[in-house]
Amino acid sequence: MRFAIKCEGKNPRMKNNHLQSQIDRTATLLRRIDELRDGLRQVDPFELALLVRGEYSAKEPGRGELHLELWGREVTVSFPALVACDTNGKELNPALQALLIYHFHTTDGTPVAERYIAFSELQDGRFYAQAFQSYTGDELRRAFDDERHRFELSAQKMGGHPYHLGDSSFTFDFLPRVKLLAVFWRGDEDFPSTYQILFDGAVAHHLPTDACAIAGSMLTRMIISANG
Repeated sequence: MRFAIKCEGKNPRMKNNHLQSQIDRTATLLRRIDELRDGLRQVDPFELALLVRGEYSAKEPGRGELHLELWGREVTVSFPALVACDTNGKELNPALQALLIYHFHTTDGTPVAERYIAFSELQDGRFYAQAFQSYTGDELRRAFDDERHRFELSAQKMGGHPYHLGDSSFTFDFLPRVKLLAVFWRGDEDFPSTYQILFDGAVAHHLPTDACAIAGSMLTRMIISANG
């Protein structure tokens, strides 16, 4: 079974427009971070840790650290500052900081659904589905084409777990309650090979659609960067 994909042409202007759209959406998310942080400081950090499947350790009254995994690696989020760092104490890049804050703000603790949906099935996702495909699945196709073995090696290097969809697919744990799936369908005489980034069916309980777009783009770059 193939999920519906609308393929982009190779119009450079259209590709640039999609890139600018992604940049604009990232900027929009970043502008709201301080506002969201202020609201999250009123939340009980122990309750927040339960919602995101993390662990909170109190250092003193009103201060502590929230520990959880991001792309399979432990990160520490200070409270009440709500700034995320890696295990070496280095602050994560602004896009990852933003995605974590949006996750904290959005999540309601719903368990993963263990089924996957296309970007077009997210709220307002149909309008942006073609653009999303252009900088995720289409980029994977340009990087790997029909070379399934190279795709599989790269996905495994990035911590992907084999899944039973398409000709080859791998799940990735973005956050404890947020999973993404990268899928390869081999082409034939009628259809070219295609790739697609899908989301766990419960993702809307944990991230807004714009944040999902950024997470999908991140995963695409990670897989491609592991190539070779």
